[in-house]
Parts: sequence; structure tokens; C-alpha cells
Amino acid sequence: MEVILMENIENLGSLGDKVTVKAGFARNYLLPGGKAKPATAENLAAFEKKRAELEKIAAEALAQAESRKAEIEAMAKVDIMAKVGSEGKLFGSIGTADIADAVTAAGTAVEKREIRLPEGALRVTGEHEIDIHLYTDVDVSIIVNIIGEE
Repeated sequence: MEVILMENIENLGSLGDKVTVKAGFARNYLLPGGKAKPATAENLAAFEKKRAELEKIAAEALAQAESRKAEIEAMAKVDIMAKVGSEGKLFGSIGTADIADAVTAAGTAVEKREIRLPEGALRVTGEHEIDIHLYTDVDVSIIVNIIGEE
């Protein structure tokens, strides 16, 4: 199924690209979320009329992501207190929601969907480097220091 992208989508394309995707992906994710429209002649003409407006919105989102990136880079490190056992292993784990809450409490709003934990939740004390994906091609790394309390 051919669609016109209404915003930048990672690993798929950028604003205005005409791409071919599987019908289920378009039906279940792209079309309901307003991220794409079917590539019909009417939709192509309507998109060309609105292109400048959509590009302005995308530029504003990119600028906002860049400013958030600068704020997070200035922070550099976030401490999280957690209960631990005698060997330094946590009772439970530190996940994306905990990290997002800690970064938000430190001064920059971050959503849990923006946190990237490729190896899963953190289960030991110490410093861990975490990636935060703010926008397409705007990523920042931060150190999360898990401090154990008995």
C-alpha cells in the first residue's frame, strides 16, 4: 500500500515521502495516528497545499527537541535511590518509567517512551549510560547512577 508520510518516521522516511508499506502497518499504525495518508491523487494535491505548514510544524518540533537535548546534556547525571540486597542487586528493577520520573524531577520533561533500554531494565547499582530518543535523529545519552539503600 502506498502512503504519503505526514511527519518524519524513523526507519521509514521523512515528511512528504511517498512510501510503500504493508497494508496492516498502514491500517493499524500510520493512518489512525495521522502519520500518513493514502497516496491518492486528491491526497497528493492536498498535501502539496499544506506542505509549508507541515514543514514548519516539523521544524518547530526539531527545535524543541534540540533545546531539550541541550538541557539534558547540561544535566549529565541523574541519581536514583533503590532498595538493594547484600550483593548490590536491586529488589525489583529500574525501568523506563523510573528513569523518566527522575529526569523530569531533575528539571527536563521526558516521557517513558523516549527512554531506550536495549538490554532491558536495570537490576544492579552503579552508573549506567542510557540513551534518550527525543525526535528523529535527535538522541542524547545520560548517566543514571543507581544508589543502593538497605
